[in-house]
Amino acid sequence: MATERRRRFLAGTGALVAGAWAPAAMSVSLGRPEATFAATWEQAGRHFVGVLAATRDGVRTLARHEVPTRAHGIAVEPQGTILLVARRPGDWLLRFDPRRGTVLDWDWSDGDFVCNGHVIRAGEGRRLFTTETSLETGEGSIGVRDARSLAVVARWPTGGIDPHELVLGPDGALWVANGGIETRPETGRTKHGVERMDSSLVRLDPVSGRLGNRWRLDDHRLGLRHLAVTRDGTIGIALQAEHDDDQARQAAPVLALWDRRHGLRPVPLPPGILLAGYGGSVAALGAGIAVSCPRANKVVRWDLADGKARWQAPVQLPQACPIAAGWLGGAGEIAHANAAGASTVERLRLDNAIRLDNHWALMKDAGVPARA
Repeated sequence: MATERRRRFLAGTGALVAGAWAPAAMSVSLGRPEATFAATWEQAGRHFVGVLAATRDGVRTLARHEVPTRAHGIAVEPQGTILLVARRPGDWLLRFDPRRGTVLDWDWSDGDFVCNGHVIRAGEGRRLFTTETSLETGEGSIGVRDARSLAVVARWPTGGIDPHELVLGPDGALWVANGGIETRPETGRTKHGVERMDSSLVRLDPVSGRLGNRWRLDDHRLGLRHLAVTRDGTIGIALQAEHDDDQARQAAPVLALWDRRHGLRPVPLPPGILLAGYGGSVAALGAGIAVSCPRANKVVRWDLADGKARWQAPVQLPQACPIAAGWLGGAGEIAHANAAGASTVERLRLDNAIRLDNHWALMKDAGVPARA
């Protein structure tokens, strides 16, 4: 299936779509971009990867390339190229050069494994890690890839099913969120046996792949999906609730925290706050953490200190989802908040025809990843 999809796509719409990359190619009246993002989006029913620039006058596209299916996870490389993974169950991984507007490398699924949407760099840039699922057994694994060719050279089990995002923790270990929900090749993203879901946070050795500790929440209907590491080494996990009861799902927490002292625990919402039980993405934000809630049209924020999470005023943003270093993406606009407790939020217009996907990554103008 992946081979046929690749053949059709490259023969048809896979050509370069657009893109002047350099800020100098933009109108002088727009001024210097305030930020540039590696991003993915849908536009007029087609899927794109590329670079967006936030300017004083709104958001502009600097480079874009069409892809065959919706993209999900993003990793910016030091040389300014971008790694992007298809949304799960995904059959492609690519390296995109925004300065030339071209795809440098494709890797397509061999039909035995599918990608689960995320990739990171490791081993001083020599290796890539992707989350994957075996189509034969349903077991989750980490695809260990050669960073130059994108080819899989090894696979490590994650000790669960449905692994999603992965990060390198402050201890240098590989941390993975197992979503714990069964899917099947013939039914794509359809969830099976939700009552048996087994979501977990696991720690793996980044050299050998040896599986170490595993943590679970008491409420097994809370799925661990996306991860972020804060300045003090706390790991924030965006949650997606799978309760049958609608009221329980609406009131479910959207954030869990892990640290050495307290382990893994959910962060309860203030009384009366309902977020539809769905965290779209999570990011460190100043001394705190933020979770986007697209079904509740807001980004919610906490200040973190001494292992405690203190609720801050949320940012109202329609269909809020991607977050990176204080930049928040939504439908028709993006917002910028300097810190978790910031009272002033700057907003910029976004072309209504662009529908942002779950994630984006902040870049420097020169193409080097920006630091939060």
